[in-house]
Order: sequence, then C-alpha cells, then structure tokens
Amino acid sequence: MFPTHVERLERLTELLAEWQWLWAPAPFMHRQSPWQQHVSRYGWVAHLAECLTELDDETCMRLQDDPFDDSPLAAWLPVSELAELVAVPNGVESERLSAIMEAPSRWADHVGGRKWQQMAAFAAHMLPPGLQPGLQPMVEWCAGKGHLARLLSRLHGVEVTGLEWQRVLCDEGQRLADRQGVAVQLSCQDVMQDDVVTWLEGRSVVALHACGDLHVRLLELARQHATTVTLAPCCYQRTRYTDYRPLSHLAREETTRQGLCLSREHLALSVQETVTASHGERRKRERASAWRLGFDELQREISGIDEYLPIPSLSHGRLPQDFAGFCHWAADQKHVALTPSIDWSAFEAQGWERLSRVRRWELVRHLFRRPLEMWLVLDRVVWLEEAGFDVELCEFCERHLTPRNLLIRARPVVDPSLGH
Repeated sequence: MFPTHVERLERLTELLAEWQWLWAPAPFMHRQSPWQQHVSRYGWVAHLAECLTELDDETCMRLQDDPFDDSPLAAWLPVSELAELVAVPNGVESERLSAIMEAPSRWADHVGGRKWQQMAAFAAHMLPPGLQPGLQPMVEWCAGKGHLARLLSRLHGVEVTGLEWQRVLCDEGQRLADRQGVAVQLSCQDVMQDDVVTWLEGRSVVALHACGDLHVRLLELARQHATTVTLAPCCYQRTRYTDYRPLSHLAREETTRQGLCLSREHLALSVQETVTASHGERRKRERASAWRLGFDELQREISGIDEYLPIPSLSHGRLPQDFAGFCHWAADQKHVALTPSIDWSAFEAQGWERLSRVRRWELVRHLFRRPLEMWLVLDRVVWLEEAGFDVELCEFCERHLTPRNLLIRARPVVDPSLGH
C-alpha cells in the first residue's frame, strides 16, 4: 500500500530538512570531509566518512547507480525509509506498449533509439483514466521537431498541435509531418507568453521532459483552465528564481515549519544521474572532473588561498589533449598566473586521488537525490490536487532509458477556482 501524495510530501519534507546539513554540501568543493565541522555534534560522522573511504571501486560504482541497494550507509541514515518514499507504481502497460513497439519502423524515422523508446513508453501511459483516445485533439508542449506529436497522432487518431518557440525546429518538424502524412501542426509559440492560452481550449496537453519554468507554466495554466495534462517533468533547476518557491500550499507550509530551504544548486542535484551514459562517456566525465580537481589543487598552492575556485563548463569535445593544456585554459579563464616549472604529473595525480574521495563522499548526496526529485514532483502533484484535479503519479519507463521517468497524469474533476 503506497502512502498518499500528501503523506509522502510531508514526510519527505521532514527528512530533507533534518538531513540537509549532510546532503547539501558539495564534496567536489572540499579537500577534506565536507561534514568535518559536525563531528563534535555527531560523533558517528567520522565513522561514516571512514566507511566511505574504505569502499572498493566496484561497490562505489554500484551505489552510484543504485544508492538504496544493500547500502552500508544504512547504519547511520534512513536508507530503507527513503527507498519506500520514492517507490511509486510502475505504470508500464505492456499490451499498449508492445503494440507501439510493433508499429511500422517508419514511425521511428529521424528519432534516436533511446529517445524513441522513451516516447513509446510515454505514449502508452498518457491517457488518464476516463479519457478515451480520439475524444479531443492534443497539444504537445515544447515540441521541438514534433517527434512525440507525430507518434501520438498516429497512435490515437487525433490532430496534434506542437508548440515550439524555435522557428527552425518548427519548420523542420512540419516538413517531416507533411512528408509522412501525419495530422500534426507545428506552431511557433513561446509558451511563456500570455497568448499561449488560446491553444488550451478543448485540448489535452502532453509534455515529455519539459524543463523547469516551462512545465511549471503548463501546470499553472492547466489549473486555471481545467486542462487535462500528462507530464514528465525535467531540469527543475532551470528557473528564474535563485531559491525554490514551493508551488503547493502544503509544501509552502511544511518547508516553513521544517526550515527546508532549497537553492537552484540544490535543485540541480535532483537530476544528477548518469545511468544512461556509456562507459566511454563516464570515463570522459571522470577525466574532466579529475583535471578540474587537479587544477584546483594547483591554484590553491599558487594563490595561497585554501578555497575552491569554480571554472566555466567545457564540453568534452573541447577538452584539451592533456592536463597541462587544461590548466592553461582554466588559468586563462580565471586570470591565474601559472608559475614556471610546474610538476604537471604530480598535480594531475592529486586530482585523480581527490576524485576518488569525492566519488565516495557523494554517495551520501546520491542517497537523497531521488527523494529530492520525488519531493519536487510531489509539490507539483499536490498543487494540482489542491486545485481539484485527479492526479496519478507513476514511472512510465525503466531507469536505464531515462532517470527522469516520473509521470504525472492529471485531469480536473471540480472547478479549479476552488483550489488554493
């Protein structure tokens, strides 16, 4: 028996607030244990740090991918309760999904393999109970080239309008739809503008991985106009606000009562998961991280200031060929004067050694990563329920397809003006 959405939100607020001192610090910025200052108050923190330090690489990688599975942190942290609070029904509808996957191969034209599987799983779950295919046209929110819109039109036999603000994507997507003879119309529309409401009347709206403020805008309008919504949210940190502003009345009350404050950086933690990355991609990320930490050791020695110095992001394809080249680039970005005769191999080795410690310390954050994401999704779910919506929350696909696999299906059952 799963707890109610309200019960989950209340308890997760308590746990995230209670343990924020432990999961909020970013180990990447620390040379020593990020919880060192709390040892005098919580003596067990030293044992926790020691346990993490002694983990072998295989166990460390396993816990990165599945932090709740046989975790040694259960000796100090509420691992089992967190695992229960993030468990939601698996909404996989095998018959409908099988039918989609057996559709003509041309349906997947111009769509990557993993993206196609995500779309198929999403489409198999998108109709809330009581809403039958073909009853009303649909709108895809932030449609890109309209790949999902074309699938939905074919699958449900309805007209689908895709809203996308980039004209080049609209034009390319429209050419694809016209060439394939699919009833899809791509419209160049900024969904943050007031006139977007004209697209909602008499339609249901779907959004697969709409980011941050874009999906919040959709839910806000859905509440106001009693619109049926199927949404897989993503990238909660992409918001204009520096600090998170809870949406639901309940979350606002509970965060105030429990003292839970979330910054944009905290929100980013909720989407820091790489289960879909290949071994090669992971190795490139590790090298970039080790070089950043090696440069950090170098700049601390040069400046005499024992503080982390953030440097701009750099895509893996633009990463210099060697550590020395990376340091010259980073020093130029931050106006650090490099001294002559630097032992590059020594500082690079320090970077890799520090990365090994950081990866282990970050297992604590990984344990709260999914609970934080679940809390953010539940804030949206309860916000809709407060406005009189019938809301279902489930997982629409396995994590190996995308870690952002939480699906909100909502339809209004009372006048939304009665909500908070």
